[in-house]
Amino acid sequence: MKRPFHPVLVAFGIATLCLLAIVGPLIAPAHTALYHTSGPALTLFVMVLFDLFLLWALLSFALLLAEKPGRRQFEIWSAILFSLPWILLKNISMLAGFVIPHTVTVSLLALCLTAFVTLSVFWRPAFLPPFQRLEGLLSVVLGFVALYGIFIVGQLLWYGWQARELSTPIVLHQHSVSSHRRASAPRIIWIVLDELSYQQVYERRFPGLELPAFDAIARESVVFTHVVPAANFTERAIPSLMTGLPVDDIRVSSSGAQLSLHRPDTKTWQPFDPHQTVFQDALNAGYSTAVAGWYNPYCRILPEVLDHCFWTFQLPYPGGIVAGQSLSDNLLRQMAHRIKAISVRLPGQHPASAKPQLETRLHIADYRELRSAGDSMLADSDADFVFLHMPIPHPEGIYDRRNKILTTGPSSYIDNLALADSYVAHVRSLLQQRNEWDSSAIVIMGDHSWRTSFLWSKMRGWMPEEEAASHGAQFDDRPAYIVKLPGQQLGSRIDTPFKAVHTRSLLDALIAGQLHTSGDLDAWVKQQK
Repeated sequence: MKRPFHPVLVAFGIATLCLLAIVGPLIAPAHTALYHTSGPALTLFVMVLFDLFLLWALLSFALLLAEKPGRRQFEIWSAILFSLPWILLKNISMLAGFVIPHTVTVSLLALCLTAFVTLSVFWRPAFLPPFQRLEGLLSVVLGFVALYGIFIVGQLLWYGWQARELSTPIVLHQHSVSSHRRASAPRIIWIVLDELSYQQVYERRFPGLELPAFDAIARESVVFTHVVPAANFTERAIPSLMTGLPVDDIRVSSSGAQLSLHRPDTKTWQPFDPHQTVFQDALNAGYSTAVAGWYNPYCRILPEVLDHCFWTFQLPYPGGIVAGQSLSDNLLRQMAHRIKAISVRLPGQHPASAKPQLETRLHIADYRELRSAGDSMLADSDADFVFLHMPIPHPEGIYDRRNKILTTGPSSYIDNLALADSYVAHVRSLLQQRNEWDSSAIVIMGDHSWRTSFLWSKMRGWMPEEEAASHGAQFDDRPAYIVKLPGQQLGSRIDTPFKAVHTRSLLDALIAGQLHTSGDLDAWVKQQK
């Protein structure tokens, strides 16, 4: 039977379908995969193209072996046919961001495997005519998929070329020697602890969890009890906090460098302007700005208004690819990733028992690097407006609170809360050693709260103590928000609802020296709309 498409082209269509999950993020219109990549972005494109062409070569060889009608042709095509449903479901779930129930994946895998084994064992020549008709139809579909795959390769090459210099260091703002903040202006330390929940820290703390540093700072600070988050996702919340504008979506240029914000109040997109942020406000007041941050590419989007900057985000790309690692390292890592992904779906296994150790190791590396960079900035007397965005207590857990060590073993959000507490104590100790704790203005906050019901409780790493701590994955949207004014000795609370989008205005008031007492802060909050 003459086929409309050559087996090599059909093989490319199959390879395209199999690798949708790793191809998709690099060609997605939002380009957020590039935006959040702190390593060399070109690595991602090279690895994805290598994977695509390697799989294409293997499948081409298999389909060429299946050219001659007979049992071998039947078994090769059956293996492909019965593999595709499971592969496509997995790819779609990864692209759409939903978690497939473990029973569904195991059942589908078992069903496809059983069908393949049964047909292979009970093979009869009579199977061949209807099978060849099905093969012909499938070849046509896959041939057209291959044509789209060629277009995808073109996109990968174009976007890769545009992003080739994405990780090139950018020249930062140079603080003028003659520019100094006024003598009475305090040093300002703004700390974002990613996903820090007010409820979990102060209101309904997990039984037995000790947070002495948070308790100590509450006794000499203003604790906000009802903060309305700017957004529930970091990539939207942080730009909103920096600019003072409501943001409900972002998009990025195909080079991964230019950021645009969508404003829900005006229903319009606008370019992100670093000069319209709190960092420009600080520079205008004579401050020297410093940032050590996670996830968002601060050094890439804010170079004109930062005197010191470090950022990192090393979450593996789908498939286990890590930007900046060698080709051989990534290949070995991908093999291990795929073997593990299949093994946890076998009967008797459960994904929750298989913590992604690569992600955890990189999360720990991010924490260590950011802590070190932050310490250097806190120790620098010239850096007097410091922003630290730390990757804790953001899940998954990287800390063993009982042994007080970083770990790739079992760990939860509750453990990470203890690590966040340890970090607050560490910052306090550093500033006290420099006699700067009392005189500094300290703002500690979560960019958003712990996203229990709509995110983490659906993920494979959700643990029993997280279920208990969240009272059945109930979502409380209030992030923690703590302000210690210069010289403040007594703690207080503000129960008035406060929109986190006003954080820029709050920091501006601290820069201007308008807030001296907790009463001043309370009155200021009541004036915000």
